Amino acid sequence: MTARTAIIAALISALLFGASTPFAKLLLGDVPPILLAGLLYGGSGLGLTLLRLARDRGLTAPRLTAREWPWLLGAIAAGGVLAPILLMYGLTRTSAANASLLLNLEAVFSALLAWIVFRENADRRVVLGMALIVAGGAILAWSPGALRAEAMLGALAIAGAGLCWGLDNNLTRKVAGADALFIAAIKGLVAGITNCALALALGAALPSLPLIGAAMTVGLLGYGLSLVLYVLALRGLGSARASAYFSTAPFLGAAVAILVLHEPAATAFWLSALLMAAGVWLHLSERHEHDHSHEAQTHEHPHVHDAHHQHQHEDAWDGAEPHSHLHHHQPLRHRHHHYPDLHHRHRH
Repeated sequence: MTARTAIIAALISALLFGASTPFAKLLLGDVPPILLAGLLYGGSGLGLTLLRLARDRGLTAPRLTAREWPWLLGAIAAGGVLAPILLMYGLTRTSAANASLLLNLEAVFSALLAWIVFRENADRRVVLGMALIVAGGAILAWSPGALRAEAMLGALAIAGAGLCWGLDNNLTRKVAGADALFIAAIKGLVAGITNCALALALGAALPSLPLIGAAMTVGLLGYGLSLVLYVLALRGLGSARASAYFSTAPFLGAAVAILVLHEPAATAFWLSALLMAAGVWLHLSERHEHDHSHEAQTHEHPHVHDAHHQHQHEDAWDGAEPHSHLHHHQPLRHRHHHYPDLHHRHRH
């Protein structure tokens, strides 16, 4: 996957997820938060599973190694179970526009975890961009309208959701070379079943069929297809950069909340938006280039025969690209603009 394709995937993913937040807010008046989280993810998992069955013409085994399963299960727990519960709780205590901007903190948490825990490269431009996003989130959370205890709890819950999704992004990056449709589908199924079971155990009642259908449709688009595209972006950009592009989602969600839901936008909202926009621009305009070495490795993922994939095929090949098969990389040293993708996780 080229960097341009990965960037486009990240931006479309952001568009789908950003638009889902205000529509989820609309459904909260009729569906309890935990149950809504379950229906959103259930719609994602069920819809993507059907798409995968149609694509593969039947049930096929996922191509995950024994070392990759723990990463995927951790991502499901953090991003599929805890994060949506926190988001739905937060949406009941703050506006959809404010919630959309606060979700920009997901990019910050993703980057901090990528840099500090997973040792992904960072430069001053990216760090400054993250600092501006944090400043925008702080202004939004501490504005006069948000100083009320209830609104503060909502802001903290949404920030907690961002932290969980930040961890999810970094754990998913460990398996980003696998089938993106399977990763997103299994996340949705496990998270949907878990959250729905929890909600029903706590006494929630199922809503009407039209509401269930609406919630599952929002989930399929805003969580399912969005996640498939985000996994592809992780494969090509790494956690911190993919999160930077994805951080345009809250702006799109806030715009929908203001234009469609007619929510008011205070001065603090626009100041926060300005700071966050500046931070995102710094990320989008970053360029990373230096001499670097590739170690020998053998793995499998969709690819084209670019500078990093100059290998022979043992079996007959019809010339179609991209294609996926087990292939070996010889040691290589060169210089070009790159991101910390599957082939550029080197030390600096």
